[in-house]
Amino acid sequence: MEKNSFLINIENLSFSYNGRAPALDHVSFQLSAKEKLGLVGPNGSGKTTLFLLTMGLLRPSSGKIELFGKEMEQEEDFREVRQKIGLLFQDADDQLFCPTVLEDVAFGPLNQGRSNREAREIATQTLRSLGLEGFEDRVTHKLSGGEKRLVSLATVLAMKPEILLLDEPTTGLDAETTQRLISILHSLDLSYILISHDMDFIVKTTDKVYAMVNGQLTTEEEVVPHTHVHAHGYGRLPHVHTSTEEVNP
Repeated sequence: MEKNSFLINIENLSFSYNGRAPALDHVSFQLSAKEKLGLVGPNGSGKTTLFLLTMGLLRPSSGKIELFGKEMEQEEDFREVRQKIGLLFQDADDQLFCPTVLEDVAFGPLNQGRSNREAREIATQTLRSLGLEGFEDRVTHKLSGGEKRLVSLATVLAMKPEILLLDEPTTGLDAETTQRLISILHSLDLSYILISHDMDFIVKTTDKVYAMVNGQLTTEEEVVPHTHVHAHGYGRLPHVHTSTEEVNP
């Protein structure tokens, strides 16, 4: 595939926090149109850092970031493409800051130049598409953790992005709401990368899985530990189960 056909093209990206050991160490990867990627790895391995660098919220010490075929060299470049990339933060409270749900979901479209009426219509439609009818006048900070996650997703989808970056989207969700999120992701006709510790969720929602360990990114057949016990038939990413029973993937 031609390099300029990638939505995201990252080459030899490195980054360190305050001169410490590299959080990312010469990471390279690509995201193509309609591709759905999973990113797994232990806490502190650099997964969220990769998202923040991709959005231009951090700046790499070396390497190259190309978004939609254009190299990102300065803040103005990132400002232009952020309209096309929706970032779901790991903590929903970092995403929600308006008094009511409708105001939060309408905030993005308003920033994109929509009129107040258009923004409210988009927000209402987006909430409806996520099964959140009746949430419009709910007070945001009084929502449950799972409700905040879904409303946060609504704030991102209301901006009609071409790419989603989802950081631990199942945090705070019960099994029923997680299944609802899986159905939502299956219905989306766009590209996304999602970070999750839930391997069951990853396998049901992605086409390819990357593993991040100590700032290194790989798709090779390496063991990626996670905590659960179940029998399954997938083998895309070998892994271990932290249980007293031996379960073969």
